[in-house]
Amino acid sequence: MKIEKLKIESQKLDLNLKFYLILKNLVKAKLAESQIYSLLEKISLGVNWFEAIKNIKKIQATEALELLFEQLDFENDLEILVFGLKLYLCKDLLLKEAKISDITHIDKLKILDPLSLGYDKISVQKPYQTRVNGALLALLFFEKLEKNQTNFMSQDAADFISGLSEVVIKLKKQGLEPNQIFMLMFSESINQSIISDSGLNYEDRILIVLKKIGIDEKNIKKTHDKNDRSTEFDFFFEIDKRSYGIGAKRTLRERYKQFIKTAQMSKIDVMIQITLGLDLNEEKAKIINQNGVYLFVADEIYESRTFLHKLEGVYSVKNFNIETLKSLK
Repeated sequence: MKIEKLKIESQKLDLNLKFYLILKNLVKAKLAESQIYSLLEKISLGVNWFEAIKNIKKIQATEALELLFEQLDFENDLEILVFGLKLYLCKDLLLKEAKISDITHIDKLKILDPLSLGYDKISVQKPYQTRVNGALLALLFFEKLEKNQTNFMSQDAADFISGLSEVVIKLKKQGLEPNQIFMLMFSESINQSIISDSGLNYEDRILIVLKKIGIDEKNIKKTHDKNDRSTEFDFFFEIDKRSYGIGAKRTLRERYKQFIKTAQMSKIDVMIQITLGLDLNEEKAKIINQNGVYLFVADEIYESRTFLHKLEGVYSVKNFNIETLKSLK
């Protein structure tokens, strides 16, 4: 069977490219809601573009908006520009909705051990869930726009959406694919938001546990071993004049071999490897154990791998406390 060549008409490509450039430059301009409202009002009164943006003081904003002017024919593109400005107002609303699930995550995390597999799974999945939630919400939003369904909002919002709906229906007939192009911009905004709101990483969570069990943060440092500079301890501190060095990684991979080498050279009193233990097998556990490095793994891993119970010096993170640390020889 012969597959026909995929082809996009130049008119459709041009229209969608214009729409993307509008959204892209509005995001780059980082305009406040009040500035968007002002632009929409001035445009509705027939004010030209340069006059409309004259009072915007931020250099980054004016450069982006001037670039936008160069890329559009305002006599013919005014409708799609206004549509883009109004959609830009909806971006933050959809972003907030996409992140509502984060609150549910926080509630779940309250009851979990920060070094557990369950906690880590929720923490790792959080940004992906936000992205997927955002994509599905945007899809649902545009479906409702195209069907002119406004029964999910207040009356004022419904009037606003109804106006958008009329434009969407009209521009779709001309070849615009608003959801797909909006998602190009929206996914970038979600990614930036995820970076700025990123949760605690594995090391951060271990530091919280160390402080919780009574180790003063002022006495904890990150340092290289004095005798083996190739090994870096993520946490180094003293308890009762005995030195402790901790390596903290979600997975072991080959890193544990470096710790074993250091254990043979170092004068440090206690060496510890904390890990989730996802890639921990019996051979690795025995090698670590036989070389004097203490191992703490997620409780779920410790309970499910019974060979760990037979090895001295291997513990569940549930037992990561000041008493256990003091007992390590």
